[in-house]
Amino acid sequence: MSASIESTGASTRRVAGPSAPSNISRVPYMPGLDGMRAIAVVTVMIYHANTTWLKGGFLGVEVFFVISGYLITLLLISEHERDHSVNMKQFWVRRARRLLPALFVMLFLLTIWTALFERSTLGKLRGDIIAALAYGSNWYQVYTGQGYAAANDFAPLRHLWSLAVEEQFYLIWPIVMVVLLRVGSRGIANLSRWLVGAAIGITVLVALLYHQGPIGTPEVTPDAYWSIFGRNIAKADTLYLSTFTRAGGLLLGSAFAMVWRPVAIMRGPMRDRAPVLDGFGAAGLAVLGVMMWSVGFMGSEGADPLLFRGGFFLSAIATLAVIAATTHPLTVTSRALALPPLVWLGQRSYGLYLYHWPVYQLIRNIAGKQMKFHEFVIAMGITIVITELSFRYIETPISKGALGRWWKQVRESRDPGRRNAVLGGAFVGTALAIFGVTSLATAELKQNDVQISLEAGAESTCDVIADPTCSGGTTEVPVDTTPATTVDPLADPTQTVLDPTTTVETTTTTTIPAPIPMLALGDSVMLGAASKVAALGFTVDAVESRQFVDGVAVAETLKEQGRLGDVVLLHLGTNGSISAESMQRMMTALADVPRVIMLTNDVDREWTAGNNQLIYDIAANNANVQLVAWNDLNDLCVDNCFASDGFHMNANGSTFYAQVISDFMNQPI
Repeated sequence: MSASIESTGASTRRVAGPSAPSNISRVPYMPGLDGMRAIAVVTVMIYHANTTWLKGGFLGVEVFFVISGYLITLLLISEHERDHSVNMKQFWVRRARRLLPALFVMLFLLTIWTALFERSTLGKLRGDIIAALAYGSNWYQVYTGQGYAAANDFAPLRHLWSLAVEEQFYLIWPIVMVVLLRVGSRGIANLSRWLVGAAIGITVLVALLYHQGPIGTPEVTPDAYWSIFGRNIAKADTLYLSTFTRAGGLLLGSAFAMVWRPVAIMRGPMRDRAPVLDGFGAAGLAVLGVMMWSVGFMGSEGADPLLFRGGFFLSAIATLAVIAATTHPLTVTSRALALPPLVWLGQRSYGLYLYHWPVYQLIRNIAGKQMKFHEFVIAMGITIVITELSFRYIETPISKGALGRWWKQVRESRDPGRRNAVLGGAFVGTALAIFGVTSLATAELKQNDVQISLEAGAESTCDVIADPTCSGGTTEVPVDTTPATTVDPLADPTQTVLDPTTTVETTTTTTIPAPIPMLALGDSVMLGAASKVAALGFTVDAVESRQFVDGVAVAETLKEQGRLGDVVLLHLGTNGSISAESMQRMMTALADVPRVIMLTNDVDREWTAGNNQLIYDIAANNANVQLVAWNDLNDLCVDNCFASDGFHMNANGSTFYAQVISDFMNQPI
């Protein structure tokens, strides 16, 4: 009897099969692949905790995609070679038994927790859970605009997008392979080139569709979105999350399985090429390390061009190099990645990935908030405990059929205590399920606290460029509107002519926008406090996701129109880095404004420190600039001043914000 190993996405299990000495495609147990999964899931968990620790850690998902494509295709080829057919029903049953139980348990526990402790977020969670059960989370996130980088919401299921991509692959790929395998398991190697070509085509398509530059709301950066049936769809989210644009890694892994079969390579000349493969493996790990350290997803200048212009493809190729070394039993790479701690983590990588993100959200409450190191340690401890319980008592028993045997024993048992315990547990579980489902179904759909404050603040703002009349009225000025006319005495003898060259001119009046005495120019931080700032006498022009350079354009336009008044209040820099060039342009535009009040920022982003230093320097070198160190002063606000993200303000914070500005206005500059 021979045995093969079935990839489960997190662990492996032996599948008995009939003796087939000629089955060169059979899949032996390769513990090094578990080691690869361990590294991949750890990098993802680090990235999800704090993007500044490992800005490209999300590429661990691409590693998973390549491994999945490789092993699933290898298993299908092996089954076809052994049985001369592929039992798709059994394949899908094995997938369901492996993946669904832990997912259902996680969704059940999360629903109960949210219904008890995060009830205001239940309405939004409803759509996420339905999408998760349908394994369509990636498309749901694209449609709703709640993509990978969206912040401010309690979003405990956002990580399920990648599991949705894999599950969709598991659904479609066996059907494709049944067609391809008609050429025979040995002849299929020739078809691998078409999969590589498709992966290259996807890479080119993503590069062409990619939008370079800062990304704000559709109103701020319309070119960063597609309008589909009147709905704005973010290009970056679509390219990152969609099944089609992320299929490259899966296809490359599948293509590699057609030409690189672990049993076959040990029967050919590659058996003695372990040192060469170790070189490939080391190079692949080095490339992945550099990519994960240096390539980000979303930064101050928008989506990273290195990622969307070949980054995914390069990561997948590097992963293939590591797989080549790992699947050769005589390489140092295969032994290094088979170390017990790595194997232990790799076998539980599905559970670690499944549970870590909800645990993170329960600790930090909202997406987009960077975790502190001690929070990460606590989250890892909780995640590992839950994962181990799930692996031992849910995933492994169900995948091995132990649950059915246990249930049969319970039914046949004559021990009343055991039966009563099971019935009691079933009653409690059913009651909780009814409570959770009812709460979820009847929950009101509510916006998060940040969005509520921004929508309220928008009522007190004014687009001073698009609607000049909202910013302080107009002024009437005389304008010559009629061309000069010469009086001809020959044509009209009744005219009294003093001078043949005399002309008659007519004038009228027109209105132009008046200067704005007090202008407040900002982004979403100011937008949330717009009503309080407007009460101080400011005309507030604050826009969500506004970049500093966009504020520069507004200031330059107002200067050109002669509409800058005595005071300009600036609070920009939340959404991206400020360049020295943009700051100089801003100061040039505001050079004639008597008082420029400039606030620093206090947002947990990689560019904040640099932005604030630039503001400090400008205030020190420009006599008309008054510095407000908001990053220090906001700590003086007490009694629940900020929204859940820690930097947008609620009503108390807005009042304090306006008071700080008022105090500085009363000081001499």
